[in-house]
Amino acid sequence: MARLIPILLVAAAWEAFARSGAVTPFMLPPLSAVIERIWSDAASGELWVNAKLTLLYRTLPGFLIAAVAGVAAGFAIARNALARWFLDPIVSIGFPMPKIAFLPVIVLWLGFFEASKIAMIVLDAIFPVITATVAGIAAVERELIWSARNMGAREGELMRQVMLPAALPQIMTGLQVALPLSLIVAVVAEMAMGGYGLGAAMLAASRFADSRGVFAGIVEIAIVGLVLVKGMALLRRQLLLWHPETQA
Repeated sequence: MARLIPILLVAAAWEAFARSGAVTPFMLPPLSAVIERIWSDAASGELWVNAKLTLLYRTLPGFLIAAVAGVAAGFAIARNALARWFLDPIVSIGFPMPKIAFLPVIVLWLGFFEASKIAMIVLDAIFPVITATVAGIAAVERELIWSARNMGAREGELMRQVMLPAALPQIMTGLQVALPLSLIVAVVAEMAMGGYGLGAAMLAASRFADSRGVFAGIVEIAIVGLVLVKGMALLRRQLLLWHPETQA
């Protein structure tokens, strides 16, 4: 309950400042009016349609592709010299680069469809997963690898039964970074490309000078992001029940 106090304080300050007369309702509508708008969107079904499109059709598919491809690429870089020679420079250049710069190219190639939004999400989310996987594999104790090899473990068994469990905490950290990043990119892509979704609904509200709709979109996205972060934290605890961090 104590963790909710800062959020409640911010909410109360928002409501009080919006009703103080220092700003107009257009600049900052009261939180109560924003909540009323969210309730109205939920009752009409518009909120659920937009949330489903943003989450189920864009954010989660893009994240899952980035997770699988990122872990595979990270293992390849960590364990294969040729893959490291080829992929490491690409990751080093691509990670710090603003991936939004590729949006015009992706639109030219894939058009204003779901594939282009998912491609943008994968392009952004894959790099934290790759780097976290490489760091996790590099941190595996050499004694564990030597012991497994001495017991006759093959490369595939070594990766599945020794290296993956040992590197899992850091891989999960990369996934915890990639998931909210996927949501951010999905919202930005919707704003840039139009259509439907939480980001597109905010952009449409802005074009029609619907201040309550814009702030309702911000609150909705914040709630969705919180649910995703908490869900990933719960998954981390379940997957790392054996790890000291969970036991502590």
